[in-house]
Amino acid sequence: MSLKDQITDDMKAAMRAKDSERLSTIRLLIAEIKRKEVDERVEVDDAQVVAIVEKMIKQRKDSITQFENGGRQDLADKEKSELAVLSTYMPAGLSDEEVAAEVAAAVAASGAAGPQDMGKVMGILKPKLAGRADMTAVSAQVKKALAGG
Repeated sequence: MSLKDQITDDMKAAMRAKDSERLSTIRLLIAEIKRKEVDERVEVDDAQVVAIVEKMIKQRKDSITQFENGGRQDLADKEKSELAVLSTYMPAGLSDEEVAAEVAAAVAASGAAGPQDMGKVMGILKPKLAGRADMTAVSAQVKKALAGG
């Protein structure tokens, strides 16, 4: 079953369970998927769905920070509940050790000699780790590895 079908089934289950919070979040996700399909005239695959979910999660995290800084805990809580629903569609995350091993392998494979080769290394890592690791943290690890080497 594709991830898109899974999301549609989850929407139907949320409707039956009258779970309005979960239903509204899933509907937002489906709308975003449909928007991408219409805009680009393509049928999205699982990787593209994960990218959409990842983008929505990043937006929620930014919103939570902004709402908490603005003293709007009610809105921050709503974003947190949406974040929890969206997170269920992400693939299993990698541990710090697994990410470090991938970074070391990518640095070795690219023959990177210093910070100027960061683009090469990130180019190797992005397709492998997208959706499975926080790319900001991966970028920081690559920077550290290249500065030390």
